Amino acid sequence: MIIGVSAASASAGDRISDTMRHIRSPATRVAGGGRLSCRFVDLRLVEYFIAVVDHGGVTKAANALYVAQPALSQAIRALEREVGVALFDRTGGQFELTEAGRTFEVTARRVVRDVALAKERVGNVSALRAGRLQLSAVADLTLHPLPELVRAFRDRHPGVEVWIGDPGHPDAVVADVRQGRAELGFTTLPARTGPLPMRELGEQRLVVAMSAAIAATVPDPVPQAALRDLPLIRSVEDRLAELLTAPDLLPPPEEAPIRSAFRQVTWELVMAGAGAAVLPEEIARTQLRGVELRRTEPEIRRRVAVVFRSGQLSPAAAEFLEVASRA
Repeated sequence: MIIGVSAASASAGDRISDTMRHIRSPATRVAGGGRLSCRFVDLRLVEYFIAVVDHGGVTKAANALYVAQPALSQAIRALEREVGVALFDRTGGQFELTEAGRTFEVTARRVVRDVALAKERVGNVSALRAGRLQLSAVADLTLHPLPELVRAFRDRHPGVEVWIGDPGHPDAVVADVRQGRAELGFTTLPARTGPLPMRELGEQRLVVAMSAAIAATVPDPVPQAALRDLPLIRSVEDRLAELLTAPDLLPPPEEAPIRSAFRQVTWELVMAGAGAAVLPEEIARTQLRGVELRRTEPEIRRRVAVVFRSGQLSPAAAEFLEVASRA
């Protein structure tokens, strides 16, 4: 499952790369048979060049830039040495662009414009006015508590897109973070997080959801030992036994009378009276209709955590982590 907005067009950084590749091309032929040889050029020199063009000469450009005229003249000559051709015609007291200079001006203005745009966009991302945050989460957490966390984050930073992926099970969430497909991974525990840092966010209480007919056969609350006698619907990635006081209270998942790989199917089976399921209480209350919910004795609780890569969080990820920690 992916929630988000379609991918944006090419970034300013991409356009800068394209433009700079043009500036660094080995040679560009200009009128009169000359060749404009362009290697990597200092952006400051390019900005000086544009200022001289815009102000019609070195003197006025130097005043506008608050630099000494000799220093600006030396900078322009350094730029001409870099590109390997004269950019200005200085004969007869003139200071006009040569054909090579006019060719260079087109790309130079594009570079300066794209760099300014890239700086603005980077600033917007750093200030959380724009950008995209990629999250990974197990299915249960995409219903609770992730929606409330996303709402709280977006209330404060509406310009940041939030994309949420559901890879299927806790270990896959950890893999998404480890391999860089997501910055934050929301998972239930236990999970094999390895060396990744982890921050626990709280607990979910699990309840038994079942029809009235099935509920009539068990005490309230349901002893954990009585779960083995219920027609439990178990998931393919079932780890319920790890949450019980004794793992051997339940038979292996493959011995369950009904196994389901899809949570929606599990819910429908429970509402149809085909079996019982152990679900997070908040999800059972909001998603299932016409069923009874029973707590267990002792209660079954499942820890919820977020995993991330140490020292590599974007400003948006760091902020979302704080929002989740305060919830």
